[in-house]
Amino acid sequence: MSFLPAIPEILRQFLKRPATNIFPAKYLPPSVTKYLQSVQEGKTSIHPPVETPPNFRGKILYDRDTCIGCKLCIRVCPANAIEFLPETKRVRIYVTQCIFCSQCNDACPVDALHMSDEFLLADEDRYSENMIVE
Repeated sequence: MSFLPAIPEILRQFLKRPATNIFPAKYLPPSVTKYLQSVQEGKTSIHPPVETPPNFRGKILYDRDTCIGCKLCIRVCPANAIEFLPETKRVRIYVTQCIFCSQCNDACPVDALHMSDEFLLADEDRYSENMIVE
C-alpha cells in the first residue's frame, strides 16, 4: 500500500481553498479581447472582482522624466524587452516580450521603473500602443 502516506496530504489539499480565481466572466464570451476592452471601457465588470496580491508584478510603469538613460535596465533584462532610444536618451519597453521578473526595477538607480497592478494585457497587435511603454 504505497499510497497510504499520501492520504493526509490529500485531505489537507481537499480542505484548502483554491489558490486560483474562477474565470472572471460567468460564461465564456465569444471574444476574450473584446470582453477585456469592454471591461477597460467600464461597460462590463469582471465577475468577481479579482484583487491582485501584494507585490504583484504587472505591466511596467515608466517615468521618463526621472530616467537618466543609464541603460542598467537594458543590461539586466533577461528577455531583451527594453530598447534604448539614443535620440531621446530614454527607453522603450515591449510588454509582449517582458517576463515580469522585475530585475529592471531593482537595477534602476533612480526608481524610474515600477510594476503596476495591471494584468489585463491581452491584445491582438503586439505593437499596439497598449503593448509598448515609452
